[in-house]
Amino acid sequence: MNIYVGNLHYTLTQDDLREVFEQYGIVNSVRLVIDKDSGRSKGYGFVEMQSEFAADLAVERLNEMVLRGRNMVVGKAKNAFFKVSEKPKTRTR
Repeated sequence: MNIYVGNLHYTLTQDDLREVFEQYGIVNSVRLVIDKDSGRSKGYGFVEMQSEFAADLAVERLNEMVLRGRNMVVGKAKNAFFKVSEKPKTRTR
């Protein structure tokens, strides 16, 4: 199950986030969203837990938990990987 994690401190790494979530079960993947221009975290990301039970427990326990001075926002993600549609290419004459 995919979990949205927001309001993260910008210095937090994927390994840091994995360590926090591993307390509640097996973590399949962690993805922080990074700003392309600055290379810095945008302050949110996604964690995929192996079991729904572990994910539910993590959401329950970690939502509003203070991590590096910020209250995390943790909840079930609707979609962890957003796709942007390309406009169809038009031919010019």
